[in-house]
Amino acid sequence: MLTVVTGTTGKVGQRFVPRLITQAQPGERVRVVVRDAARAERFAELGAEVVTADLRDEDALGKAVAGADAVVNIAAAFRGVPDEEAWAVNRDAAVALGRSAAAAGVRRFVQVSTGAVYGTGRGRPLTEDDEIRPGGEMWGAYPESKAAAERELLALEGDMEVRIGRLPFVYGDGDPHLADVLQWAANWASSQRLQMGHHVDVAQGLMRLLYAPGVNGPVHNIADDAPVTAVELHQLNGVALPDGMDTRTDPDPWFGIMSTRKIRRDLGYRPVFPSVWSARDAGAL
Repeated sequence: MLTVVTGTTGKVGQRFVPRLITQAQPGERVRVVVRDAARAERFAELGAEVVTADLRDEDALGKAVAGADAVVNIAAAFRGVPDEEAWAVNRDAAVALGRSAAAAGVRRFVQVSTGAVYGTGRGRPLTEDDEIRPGGEMWGAYPESKAAAERELLALEGDMEVRIGRLPFVYGDGDPHLADVLQWAANWASSQRLQMGHHVDVAQGLMRLLYAPGVNGPVHNIADDAPVTAVELHQLNGVALPDGMDTRTDPDPWFGIMSTRKIRRDLGYRPVFPSVWSARDAGAL
């Protein structure tokens, strides 16, 4: 089995690929797609094949997926980039990659998406059956572009199976993301919550989607068990609480809070780190 992985130098990809390689069984190979081959040297040392290509270059996509059995598309333009870039990477490149993969005979395509596509809360944990309503000033075009990619990939015709993993706020393994969140959390209500997922559990969830012979529907949420509050985020970062935080109210207490019942039931997923506190205690932040 040959698995192609994109987005391998980003926060998720650079931590996912080594786990994928080291857990590979005999006969399983990994190919990474990068724009700069020098940035993939450590993957090559672990045994990965390296293909240099820009996912926005459709002529290069055929080379990237040639002979592959599966693709894991982690590549993404996150919040903070111009909207045009978000649409070009998150939707256009993802769909072009999906089409190239289908044309090359790839059997399984795992698309890494985001819980932000759900948009507003529903008064309970969000499930994979909920209608997606992407939006929110904090995110720019990121959720809309990821939602569009989901729709277009699932609409592809042919024999390729598309599976989608929706991620929460990802942290751990030295990722500075946990500190970066304070630029937003400083303006939240004290009780406002953030759904979390450690990199080791994101990798676990994606590998379950990659390898499971069958799934109950294409979409699965991947997250831990215990969203954290704005107060806890400041405590985890060793930062004093901002003045006035205790007087603010949370406009949508269920925004971004995802159920993991489906991935637990269908694929046997159990987070190694059920909460960010357990990850902290294990020295895994």
